[in-house]
Amino acid sequence: MNATNSGVTPGAGFSYANALLFYSRDQLRGPNGEVLATGRQSVLMDLNTLVWVGDSEIWLLGGAVPSASATVPVANNSLTATGRGELSGGEGLADSYYQPLILAWRKPRTDVRAVYGFLAPTGRFSAGANDNVGSGYWTSTVSGGETFYLTENKATALSAFQMYEFHTEQEGTGIHPGDTFNLDYSLTQTFALHEALRLQLGLVGYNQWQTTDKTGPNVTPTEANAHYVVNALGFACNVVLPVWKVNTGFKYFKEFANRSTFQGYSLQFTVAVKF
Repeated sequence: MNATNSGVTPGAGFSYANALLFYSRDQLRGPNGEVLATGRQSVLMDLNTLVWVGDSEIWLLGGAVPSASATVPVANNSLTATGRGELSGGEGLADSYYQPLILAWRKPRTDVRAVYGFLAPTGRFSAGANDNVGSGYWTSTVSGGETFYLTENKATALSAFQMYEFHTEQEGTGIHPGDTFNLDYSLTQTFALHEALRLQLGLVGYNQWQTTDKTGPNVTPTEANAHYVVNALGFACNVVLPVWKVNTGFKYFKEFANRSTFQGYSLQFTVAVKF
């Protein structure tokens, strides 16, 4: 979600963003990338985000602008397996995400953000249930986003977003998922089609690496050591309507060479409005 304009923070005041995400995966990959199983799991999620940005700079922090955000998602999950049909599914309120501290620095050729956030297990979760929509554990995150403008008019931009996830023990199972490092990135070009219309196109990608062992009462040494790796590449298109203070966007990602996890593709549709 943060592959494009990773370091950019909206103007002072409140903004609302809606993101409709679809993710589908049909292969389970082993530690060497081999296909262990096939089937299909899809997740349809609608995220509602409210963002607040301050109107003053904190000079003691190098002119940082403070902001905060809250994201409330609704999800619909479906899991089927080859030869077995539908196995499980669930829908409803999913885990919500809060970023109480965001610091933004705006420079002539660079935009940077530093963020602390946490994922709250507000989604329904019960150990062993087949209709869960939540993870059943808390996650703390620290992240940073940077956008570097390669041209003076800021039309060509290179963006990167990094996040580290610290997971807690899952409720009812005693399982402690391994921590995760995420990297999103993009190279985009913006075209000024009209004073009231700008089009941004570019290449996007993401990677995820499990950094610590998964632990728990029934986790084998082989499962603990099987750290997952995710890789994806794709393209993005954003339409900016500055007069109406509206941004819309689309992203497509195709995963490849995953290890110790599932592999699939994702679609993202976004709309943001500045009040």
